[in-house]
Amino acid sequence: MNLIQLPKIELHLHLDCSLSYEMVAHFLPSVTREDYAKDYVAPAKCTNLADFLARAPRGIQLLQTPLALELVTKDVFGQLENDGVIYAELRFAPLLHTEQGLRPKEVVEIVDRTTEQMIRETGIEARLILCTLRHFTEAQSMETVRLVERFRGTRVAALDLAGDEAGYPIQPHIAAYRFAREKNLPRTAHAGEGCGPQSVWETLKLLDPARIGHGTRSSEDPVLIGFLRRERVHLELCPSSNVQIIPSIPEFAAHPIERLYRAGVPLNVNTDSRMLTPTTLTAEYEKLREVFGWGSEEFLQTNLMAIEAAFVGEEVKEKLRMRVKAAYGAS
Repeated sequence: MNLIQLPKIELHLHLDCSLSYEMVAHFLPSVTREDYAKDYVAPAKCTNLADFLARAPRGIQLLQTPLALELVTKDVFGQLENDGVIYAELRFAPLLHTEQGLRPKEVVEIVDRTTEQMIRETGIEARLILCTLRHFTEAQSMETVRLVERFRGTRVAALDLAGDEAGYPIQPHIAAYRFAREKNLPRTAHAGEGCGPQSVWETLKLLDPARIGHGTRSSEDPVLIGFLRRERVHLELCPSSNVQIIPSIPEFAAHPIERLYRAGVPLNVNTDSRMLTPTTLTAEYEKLREVFGWGSEEFLQTNLMAIEAAFVGEEVKEKLRMRVKAAYGAS
């Protein structure tokens, strides 16, 4: 089984944290590969989520102009193409890209327009998720969700809440998610990465997302596992990223993805941020095959679950299902 050629679905990928070395060097020619590894890539083992996120601003600082946003979006599509990805949801926080005068609306327009172009050029289907962040105010979260509404009908598909889960409360973001529910806007939210299962429960109760970004530590609560399985709440798992961040997962073999999959929880495999976590989906699949013995059945089923959970219409979903099943020889 040639893993790199398998068609893959990526639901959890931070566009503004996936700058390749080539992109950083384009903007800053003096940066060496050693500089990139030291200053842009997060440590193999971080103290916590805040430590992991501390490298993100270096990349975001480079994405403050129309040309930079365009080039990085194109570069990420190139990474996806080399990885066998056929559908991706790219997330970013528009409010972080306004330091040189761009308005959030303009940021979204640039990324949306470039995404449309790259879909045509590569054949990779894609949607965009706009992130509010834990340290944002209620007003900033509302501004972000109103952008999701404003761009309804474009490649913008959903709202997300990301950032330092342990360091900031969820309350400032409840109004934005209430607005999203009222407007029938798709929603995901990070939880169970920087905190334990109680954070997942809180997020489900107060924000009512269809999916959970990571949700890794849900594995610590059997009742929560049952709820996720019963209610079909999809977990966007990012194994290598979780090993970097979560102290209770000291190595890949300790990641709960195998246990959650066998328990029937809807989930798929993602990379998270290809700069902070230097990995690809192919590399993640290789680790899953080596460590847990995953093969065609597991990769097929997790990709089909990803398609089911994707923030895209049924017509596109069916085309993706057909491509994935054909590659695996499944009926």
